Amino acid sequence: MALTGEAVALMAKINKQYGEGSVVVASALQDSGQLATGILSLDLILGGGFPRNQWSEVIGMEGSGKTTVCHRAVAYNQHLDPNFVTLWIAAEAYDVDQAKMLGVDVDRIIVHATNRMEEAFQVMIDAAEARAVDLIVLDSYPALVPDGEAEKDMDEASMTLGARLMGKFFRKVGKETGKATTATQRPVTGLIINQWREKIGGRVMNGQVPKTTPGGHAKNFAYYCRVEVARAEWIDEARHGKGKARIGQVVRFKTIKNKQIAGQKVSQSDYYFEDAAVLGFRAGEFDIVKDLLTWGVFYDVIGRRGAYFHFGDQRWKGKEPLLDTIRQDLTLQEELTTSIHRAADPRIHQGSSQDPAHLAEETGAEAA
Repeated sequence: MALTGEAVALMAKINKQYGEGSVVVASALQDSGQLATGILSLDLILGGGFPRNQWSEVIGMEGSGKTTVCHRAVAYNQHLDPNFVTLWIAAEAYDVDQAKMLGVDVDRIIVHATNRMEEAFQVMIDAAEARAVDLIVLDSYPALVPDGEAEKDMDEASMTLGARLMGKFFRKVGKETGKATTATQRPVTGLIINQWREKIGGRVMNGQVPKTTPGGHAKNFAYYCRVEVARAEWIDEARHGKGKARIGQVVRFKTIKNKQIAGQKVSQSDYYFEDAAVLGFRAGEFDIVKDLLTWGVFYDVIGRRGAYFHFGDQRWKGKEPLLDTIRQDLTLQEELTTSIHRAADPRIHQGSSQDPAHLAEETGAEAA
């Protein structure tokens, strides 16, 4: 049904007063899509990746892999787009060697090193308004210091300053990141790294101490997605006559909040932070093939009956021959990736209540 003349006249009046595009028909709204992370297991539980023109939070304990996830997303999108540019707000020291290990082209990273909260937030707002970059990463929020706190002595209290500034930041930046929803402007994606803290005064239940994140409660409503990154277990490699060496970890992801698809989804992926000569991985790599097996079985892209697997006309007995074939056949990797994404599309497939992390154990895709 078309709009009434009165509604059209109202739209024209508002657009004239506040600028063209201030008000549009809902059917004209554009979906900016998702920024893929390059980690299949994370992309799938997010609904394709981090939402463009929105802000997402990456949370975790120390050493869990938060910065690694962000660098992986940078490297993956740099590979897809030679013009992909990232603004990295380095409240903590930026590790160029780690970035290179993860495949990042550091010539396309703009680093702004500051721990001043007001300065960091203003730079991010300016970048979102200018539409000069594709991705903005803040690493990390807890390392920022409000000016009001910096000006006080060590024995003077300065609670809630950061939380109030965080709320103000989202109220201001929302105007800039939302513009491209109805226009052809360059989309920008925002990622803010945060850390868990024990909740002061929280009631301990079943031996678990309640957790919270710095920045106040208002930010939790502003984020489109909130992802927890955690280390599930270590990966060790046996060295001939030299015992075992710790060369990686199983990274577990959980969507605490996700406005793209249903939240509270869990997945995991193997990450290698050192070369694994026996297992055949280089430092900075994720085991994408193991992810393909796990999710291929989960979405019935790879058929399984007992110890037998099949995809199309190909058949395998046991998971090891299947994994070896996938590792050697790049075309097969692309076909499986495409088929899995198609099966997982939330507009077509509503998913399952089964936990893919548990499925990884059933298919033998857990870390050695």
